[in-house]
Amino acid sequence: MTEFWSSLLWLVIGGIIGAAISYYFTRKTFEKQLKENPPITEKQIRAMFMQMGRKPSEAQIKAVMKSMGQN
Repeated sequence: MTEFWSSLLWLVIGGIIGAAISYYFTRKTFEKQLKENPPITEKQIRAMFMQMGRKPSEAQIKAVMKSMGQN
């Protein structure tokens, strides 16, 4: 019976260590991706409007940023 609890304990410890390592490397990869490919900026939105032949107002740009969940 003690072998069962010992095995269960090692399984739980291994799971915790594996989760911590996975979290660390996933976070590092995510930060690297954000640095290499930053989210869209107001300048990029203005450029897209200009390519469509429109002069965007500041309110339109703010509305687009808000709809994308950025501010």
